[in-house]
Amino acid sequence: MIQRIQTLYMFIAFVLMLLLFFFPLAEILSGEGQVYTYRFDGLYYAGHETVYIRTIPPIILLSVIVGINFISIFLYKRRITQMRINFINMLLMLGYAGLVYFYVRDFSNSLDSELITYKLFDAFPFVAAIFTYLAIRAIGKDEALIRSIDRIR
Repeated sequence: MIQRIQTLYMFIAFVLMLLLFFFPLAEILSGEGQVYTYRFDGLYYAGHETVYIRTIPPIILLSVIVGINFISIFLYKRRITQMRINFINMLLMLGYAGLVYFYVRDFSNSLDSELITYKLFDAFPFVAAIFTYLAIRAIGKDEALIRSIDRIR
């Protein structure tokens, strides 16, 4: 149901995670002065569309997170299942943020970097996890309300 507040929370989390496909997550300045850009799918030469190193696990994990987010919006008739799926998705979002941090640090160490600049978009998985948590709480309140109404009958 679109009019529920948890649907809005899940949609915001979906959009935030979807935006990670389109924006760079970090820039790395190597020891030679070359600037590299880290996106969801790998490390690029800055200003070029050529891939320096492709990373497969973040591609798969981000795709799974976005897919689960989209599917969980339409599971409104099965609230307990929706809560469980959102909890798992929240853990995956936090894992994705850790994976991005790991890859950026690993690439910066291999490039003998002098400077790593993280972008604002690195905070999106954390913000999406917060919205997912708010959705879980709202779904729990709905479930408690439904159970209390069932007791009255």
